[in-house]
Amino acid sequence: MKYKEIRLRALEPEDLELLYRWENNESQWLISNTIAPYSKYTLRRYLENSHRSIYETGQMRFMIDHIADDLTIGTIDIYEFDPYHNRAGLGILIANEEYRRRGYATMSLKCLIHYCFKTLQLHQLFCSILANNHESMDLFRKQGFVQSGIRRDWIKTPDGYIDEYLFQLINSRPASGR
Repeated sequence: MKYKEIRLRALEPEDLELLYRWENNESQWLISNTIAPYSKYTLRRYLENSHRSIYETGQMRFMIDHIADDLTIGTIDIYEFDPYHNRAGLGILIANEEYRRRGYATMSLKCLIHYCFKTLQLHQLFCSILANNHESMDLFRKQGFVQSGIRRDWIKTPDGYIDEYLFQLINSRPASGR
């Protein structure tokens, strides 16, 4: 899937080193709700099973490639896929600092929203964002997500607790027949 300067693609075995570095970057653990590092063995098994259907696993990850630079700059995920209620959560990471605040997250999110609504025919998307992550809130708001809830003191940090906001995007053009 392409959108302007980026391509969303499936995981490849060659992504192991990138995923190992990104998943074990402790500065991202608060956002990803991670408390322990991932082994290469675990990530290799994840890659080996990444071909399985979202209907089996309830999740799907795409790598974000910057087309002109032929470089993988991040990941974008569908999680908590619920085919009965036609909804799923979205999460994004632009791992390379030099590619942040340049519109690539917006392009990636637009591409994935289109995929979720057109291909998966979902009714709604959601995401959870920490109260101190203003850039992510702005990113999702610009794509039409609306804050619909708050979980107070939801995430424990060394400095105390942080609220988490729930954002939703309802598909305004549901699939025919619904």
